[in-house]
Amino acid sequence: MLAKRTRKNQVTLPKAIVQRVGEADYYDVTVQDGKIVLTPVRLQQADAVRAKLEALGITQDDVEGAIAWARKRA
Repeated sequence: MLAKRTRKNQVTLPKAIVQRVGEADYYDVTVQDGKIVLTPVRLQQADAVRAKLEALGITQDDVEGAIAWARKRA
């Protein structure tokens, strides 16, 4: 499908593409082999992870400690 870049570097995503990957307000933008790759980012998932961590009683200090432990082992 064809999409046009405007003077302000904006691109409208074709409806058919959005329907195939699902709606998202944000996209991670990378370049792979000279191609622009847009990956939908669903921020609600991050919120769900935070809620799960809170329900399990895992704190920010626990996460930082786990990261520090993992980095020592690498």
